[in-house]
Amino acid sequence: MEFILVFTGAALVNNFVLTRFLGICPFLGVSKRVETAFGMGLAVTFVMALSSAATHLMYRYVLIPLNAEYLFNIAFVLIIAVLVQLVEMYMKKASPSLYKALGIFLPLITTNCAVLGVTLINKDTHAHEFLISVVHGVGAAVGFTLAIVLFAGIREKIEYSNIPAAFKGLPIALIASGLMSIAFLGFAGLIMP
Repeated sequence: MEFILVFTGAALVNNFVLTRFLGICPFLGVSKRVETAFGMGLAVTFVMALSSAATHLMYRYVLIPLNAEYLFNIAFVLIIAVLVQLVEMYMKKASPSLYKALGIFLPLITTNCAVLGVTLINKDTHAHEFLISVVHGVGAAVGFTLAIVLFAGIREKIEYSNIPAAFKGLPIALIASGLMSIAFLGFAGLIMP
């Protein structure tokens, strides 16, 4: 039951993009097409899930025993960078068109504050529970994917709508993301403390 609550909380109630406002750069930059958004969501899911596991193990079994907890930021960023490189190499080989469509945003997963944010939240709130950390990371990644894919669908529809010239492009995208954020706030009462 606790796994379901942590997963639901990370994916819907405390969605990293729409309620915590982390990971906005790829959310706005890669959300013009659903296919590209879904590919980015899968890449972020892989990186978030594995980085949640790897950073938990690194912090608990390497940094704490060595009394080097103060190095957690450097260690976490290095782990995330390695995982992003693996994803980038795999996508370049397996799906060159998606790799090209994601462009600069794929290597920027390394500096995506949502990925680092989930590892830091895990360190602070789930420091002694490995599976909870991983479930939280997967839930956060699924929430990111859900948000970016829904937003890409909305942006595809908006593209063919009659919008005043002053609102075309980024202004209407920001308005739509704000409305999505308000809609996701409706999940706030889903899980009671």
